[in-house]
Amino acid sequence: MVSWILIGLGAAVSLLGWSLMPVNWGYGLFGFGLAHVLLGCLDMLRSPERQQAQADNQTNKQDS
Repeated sequence: MVSWILIGLGAAVSLLGWSLMPVNWGYGLFGFGLAHVLLGCLDMLRSPERQQAQADNQTNKQDS
């Protein structure tokens, strides 16, 4: 869920930066948004490992 929020916010900021492109800080907003889109995609790729680790931790706590 967090990954999709990151991607959505990154897309919105990228579109804002795109519309302000002739202004110098428009380029910064565009890059900042694209970075968040990329981070959201990378978070989606690592998500199964994180969920598995959380499940293992809960199993270990229940065994104690």
